Amino acid sequence: MNSSTNPGFPEKMSILLEPWHRSLQFWVRAADVYTGYKVCQLRAGLTKDGKARDEMWERQHEVAAEKVYAMCYELGGFFLKAAQVVGKPDLAPAAWVKRLVTLCDRAPETPFEVVKEILEDDLCQNFSTMFEKFDIIPLGSASIAQVHRARLKGTKSDVAVKVQHPGVHRLMMTDIRNLQAFAVFLQKTELRFDLLSVTKEIEKQVGYEFDFMREADSMEKIYHFLHQKNKKSPIMVPRIFRGMVTRRVLVMDFLDGVPIMNLGEEMSQRGINPNSKMALAAKESILRNLNLAYGQMILENGFFHADPHPGNILVCKGSKVALLDYGQVKCLPDSLRLGYAKLVLAIADGNLTRALECYRDLGIETETIGQDQTELMNLARSMFDTKIRPGSGIVSPFEESSSLKKIAVKAFPEELFSILRTVQLLRGLSTGMGINYSCSEEWRPIAEEALRKASGLQVSAAETPARRRGFWRRMLWRE
Repeated sequence: MNSSTNPGFPEKMSILLEPWHRSLQFWVRAADVYTGYKVCQLRAGLTKDGKARDEMWERQHEVAAEKVYAMCYELGGFFLKAAQVVGKPDLAPAAWVKRLVTLCDRAPETPFEVVKEILEDDLCQNFSTMFEKFDIIPLGSASIAQVHRARLKGTKSDVAVKVQHPGVHRLMMTDIRNLQAFAVFLQKTELRFDLLSVTKEIEKQVGYEFDFMREADSMEKIYHFLHQKNKKSPIMVPRIFRGMVTRRVLVMDFLDGVPIMNLGEEMSQRGINPNSKMALAAKESILRNLNLAYGQMILENGFFHADPHPGNILVCKGSKVALLDYGQVKCLPDSLRLGYAKLVLAIADGNLTRALECYRDLGIETETIGQDQTELMNLARSMFDTKIRPGSGIVSPFEESSSLKKIAVKAFPEELFSILRTVQLLRGLSTGMGINYSCSEEWRPIAEEALRKASGLQVSAAETPARRRGFWRRMLWRE
């Protein structure tokens, strides 16, 4: 059989070969970036001048940033999600952050005619009977779906219509399997960390994101928990339209706000000095509400939004915070939730003995290289706390001074990755806003409350809010 007798043959072959072509593109580009850093590492090791070494590394970061940006933008799919995690001010070099932060909502768009067809097929209604107006140009297009602003017939307020990109699931699974192979390579050559378990959890979580019915259930569950827990929810969660939810379509309230990554620019346009007391107070309010919500979700409810990257956070009127995209959520068993609460207290207290016990109880297996056990506390803080300690600065996990070079993490439970990733993203947000704080210290009263409830003891209703307010006043204005 040839292509002349089967007109669809070239298209079918293209679909079959695309994962192989995609894999080749990833490995060629990843090898190029990795080799560049190894060569720079060798050259820097032969250079005695500290300033010259720093300049050498800075040039390498800039070259690598362009290559990584090109790979993520051109391949799209899972690499856009990876860019959101890696491109954080507390983890990646400044050159990387500057380039990768622009990748949020930059995935290729699905044509409107395809979007219209999906909406009609999934909702079993004619497009014109459902919508009074519909913005053809999406508000943003991410790795899995794009979102349009619209208005339903017979309503006065706008809605957000989330529609899944067709065919992206298969390609994203290819990306993740390539990442898993690369993780095994790094685990054996560079990082003493159980990266394979982490990538398996990523595979599981990304798979969940393709079911918008599951996402709708998660949104409702978190909405009700936060409203029942607080007199006023610390964050805004969009309400869904139950009759307009399928695996590929999700219609919800439209929340009007400024993406948190554009907050500084928005302040400048309004003539507000980003370093003024008013601006700092607004940033403190945003961060305080986010951290209160996450502390309650993780430590008290055990069910939490696990994807707080800047593209999913809006700052609305009055510095209110809206949290979007509930495709990645995590439900913790009580044993892990309470075990993590104990680790939060150990980190907040700087208690090495208890931190060691918590690591063992949580199933984290470590092996200290040398005799300095205090490196374990440094590792715990770098993994599960947002604060950058005085004198420590921002240390890449690949640098010799990194705790990952001194402690081998032989086993890391998959379920803990969502907490790790959430804390890392929160630290990136706080670093970007210029506020250095400890989520462990902030979450201490929430962890104590969770543990007291588990043991059947009573909690003072007035105690924890007062302690939280005092913490943020001290954190914001101290030198």
